[in-house]
Amino acid sequence: MMSQRKASHIVRIPRSTARYTKRPADDSMLIAALTELTQKHPAIGFWQCHHRLRMKGVLVNHKRLYRVYTSMHLNIRRRAKRLPARVKQALFRPATPDQVYSIDFMHDTLWDGRTYRLLNVIDDYNREVLAIEVDTSLPALRVIRVLERIKSVRPLPKMIRVDNGPEFVSHKLDQWCRDNGITLAYIQPGKPTQNAYVERFNGSMRRELLSAYVFRTLDEVREKAEEWMDDYNNHRPHKALGYRSPAQTQP
Repeated sequence: MMSQRKASHIVRIPRSTARYTKRPADDSMLIAALTELTQKHPAIGFWQCHHRLRMKGVLVNHKRLYRVYTSMHLNIRRRAKRLPARVKQALFRPATPDQVYSIDFMHDTLWDGRTYRLLNVIDDYNREVLAIEVDTSLPALRVIRVLERIKSVRPLPKMIRVDNGPEFVSHKLDQWCRDNGITLAYIQPGKPTQNAYVERFNGSMRRELLSAYVFRTLDEVREKAEEWMDDYNNHRPHKALGYRSPAQTQP
């Protein structure tokens, strides 16, 4: 094995040059700054980022900034719309009925392969099922129609807990809730446990109804769902309610 001194002498380069190791620049500050900018302004491009950072006093060579920008894949066009940041909402049991409702969708298929959806509305106080809407399509206007139907027979809640589905982030539903003094509480994306009451209900419904029967028509689904909802509300003992039914826990 040849020594470094001898090898450097043969190729005629200084040993300091042979030993030199380039240290990668610390880009953590630039990565954090670009992340903050692009999260707050999803549509801006590289030069907007460059000039905004300079206005904030971050003086960096544009070539270095572009290297970091591309390494973060920010130069790839971002077409998908982003959800606003969601704040974690504490899951609590209300003290009285009609304080907090939870709403969620399910889907299943008929015997012939057609897909249908179910919109479930429950009262978080005692898990009472307020509505099970069944159809092939359930847009935001249909959600509003279901809530209007509930409104005709009982007071509306102060809060409705939902996920980030397109029907729930609709401007129409948001405006309807504002008009009725209701706060829409969005769970954080990918955190279904923040809507645990209705998720638990969905599991029971899937196991005891949707997976237990074969349905040929939507009318069959609606009929069975109505029967199952009546049993769930009035006769089914719930462990979380001290083995009582929701009807037995009315104040």
